[in-house]
Amino acid sequence: MPEIPLTEETLTVAGLSEAEVLARIFPRLDMGGSHGSATLLGPGDDAAIVSAPDGRTLISIDTQTQDQDFRPEWPSGYRTTGFDVGWKAAAQNLSDINAMGGAATSLVVSLTLPPEIPVSWVVDLADGLTAAIRELGASHCSVAGGDLGRGREISVTVAVLGTLSGGMAVLRSGARSGDVVALAGTAGRAAAGLALLESETSVQSLTPAQRALVELQCRPRPPLSAGPLARAAGATAMLDISDGLVRDGGRLAAASGVVLDLDPAALKPLAEALRPASDLLAADPMAWVLGGGEDHGLLATFPPGVRLPPGFTAIGSVQAPGSTTGPGVTIAGHAVGTGGWDHFAD
Repeated sequence: MPEIPLTEETLTVAGLSEAEVLARIFPRLDMGGSHGSATLLGPGDDAAIVSAPDGRTLISIDTQTQDQDFRPEWPSGYRTTGFDVGWKAAAQNLSDINAMGGAATSLVVSLTLPPEIPVSWVVDLADGLTAAIRELGASHCSVAGGDLGRGREISVTVAVLGTLSGGMAVLRSGARSGDVVALAGTAGRAAAGLALLESETSVQSLTPAQRALVELQCRPRPPLSAGPLARAAGATAMLDISDGLVRDGGRLAAASGVVLDLDPAALKPLAEALRPASDLLAADPMAWVLGGGEDHGLLATFPPGVRLPPGFTAIGSVQAPGSTTGPGVTIAGHAVGTGGWDHFAD
């Protein structure tokens, strides 16, 4: 019987050396050198060289781990691609810089792979990283380097650097009573997509509207232009919604010592957008809006009377804590539970 030739689809990481794996990854990445890139020296030496003209550098880091942050195959039958993981790894980190009012300049990637992973999956991951950087609008960001290792499960850690371009960072701690609470991006859609992935309903049978929600879970689209625009408009506080509107809103409220009172009328359209999933799964769409994470929208507060920048919609107001209640999130004056995602919850 003739031997079956090895292709990128059949070849696994175990069949290649580290140098051979990297040789397949590097050509797929934007490694710097383009106009405006902060990466002065990319992979090839012991460390990269990244410029910091502002004199200050924003930095954040996130990890995706197999069976904790994604499943190779979901109950719905959807198979997570390398492209999905690469895109999400870039998006969630770019969003953290966006939430400070900055712009990302460089990424470094640490990749741990089981030996049985197909080389094509790894190449697909590199393509996902590059596609997210370009399509989400991080025009001055590039991959400066990283690390490659072997382990029992897939783990992708990305650290991101960013710049404020001479401005001041928008923190979580600046919200004041009387400010407007506003949202840029979406809330609840990634959670609805996750519920569809976890359901027994075959992904092949989903409608286009339902598949769009799945895609937003696998490939979130943070509004990267919104952070710098909010900073320029005078945002008093801001954060990335990665763990849910109420949980993350509570973090902003605690840091600022205020109450974020959300308007139910403003939240209703967010819930209505989730009807394709909630009707199928007999679920409450508002629970996804309030408790669902991973949309990576921005929650920000602005001084009263300020014209909200493009992409932001008012969803509530900032109030002083009552005499018997502390900082937190309310809806029309009524307290709500924490909700949201907790990495260490059962």
